[in-house]
Amino acid sequence: AYCVNLNEKAKEGGIDPLIGRESEVERAMQILCRRQKNNPLLVGDSGVGKTAIAEGLARKIVDGEVPEVLADATIFSLDMGTLLAGTRYRGDFEERIKAVMKELEEYPGAIMFIDEIHTVIGAGATSGGAMDASNLLKPALQTGALKCIGSTTYKEFRQFFEKDRALLRRFQKIDVNEPSVPDAVKILTGLKPYFEEFHKVRYTNDAIKTAVELAAKYIHDRKLPDKAIDVIDEVGASQMLLPETRRKKTVGVKEVEAVIAKMARIPPKTVSKSDKVALADLDSDLKHVVFGQDQAIDALAASIKLARAGLREPDKPVGCYLFSGPTGVGKTEVARQLSEILGIELLRFDMSEYMERHTVSRLIGAPPGYVGFDQGGLLTDGVDQHPHSVVLL
Repeated sequence: AYCVNLNEKAKEGGIDPLIGRESEVERAMQILCRRQKNNPLLVGDSGVGKTAIAEGLARKIVDGEVPEVLADATIFSLDMGTLLAGTRYRGDFEERIKAVMKELEEYPGAIMFIDEIHTVIGAGATSGGAMDASNLLKPALQTGALKCIGSTTYKEFRQFFEKDRALLRRFQKIDVNEPSVPDAVKILTGLKPYFEEFHKVRYTNDAIKTAVELAAKYIHDRKLPDKAIDVIDEVGASQMLLPETRRKKTVGVKEVEAVIAKMARIPPKTVSKSDKVALADLDSDLKHVVFGQDQAIDALAASIKLARAGLREPDKPVGCYLFSGPTGVGKTEVARQLSEILGIELLRFDMSEYMERHTVSRLIGAPPGYVGFDQGGLLTDGVDQHPHSVVLL
């Protein structure tokens, strides 16, 4: 009642296939075959596909694509919410979790999968008591009687998991990194038929490629392949909203660009225009909107083109410029128009607000040991959300 059988779910076709991730799956299988401490822990940013690896493993077991040691394995996904719900009296929760563990230990080839595994730390603990779910699981995890796959994000791993050293040593950490753009294209190509069937449209290969590339470029608060899958899904959904007569049977690059422009809140024309095109006419475009500063604009455009030609270190800013001149000649305007022409965010800070010594923490965040250390500053958060931006101080 507290677990979902992922093998059954895979048989019914409720799980999408796992594409790529060979090294992570191989390492997970290797750890599951150990005698002791056979518990893989998938750690990665949200949206990189940690849950997909566990579900994909269940699908591989059903399809018989795993070594014979794991051929009879069954993966059960533990639902912590249901397990905790209604445990009013002391001992109810412990009784439930013990019953689940006993059942799984007796089930041949059972593997328990706990998504968001940091939730077991402190789950069901009464005030001041150390008897929580993680401590009840520890003995079984040590001996290897119970195989457990966990998944969590780096933030929660550091915040909760690392503090419990005894629980951490029973797990073997597997880092799940964000896939590269070509890998994400492969993942989406594999998932394409499922979305085509659901939305009743066809996606061109160019549309898939564009979705991944533009998602990587313009959507910064999430990771691939999750954000690219969201784009493809939303493109299909946007077609479903149209009346029958106006729906397109095949979705191309243009529709993908329109959806990304809406999702990232940027003008549609900047999405479709490539960087090279924007840079080629940068000086003439700037001269059309800022008048009487031709010399400064020429110097600025030449410097940006040089930097983008690859003649600089890739991890340094494209350029740092000091605009000097009297009030009202257009220093701020040049920066504003530059960000608009390049189609990137403008982060503007008035440095007169940060004159006192104590206000600098508002801009770059507080140092360790000070109040607000866990929160970023206005500048650091801004650059974090918009890595491609014009910063005007």
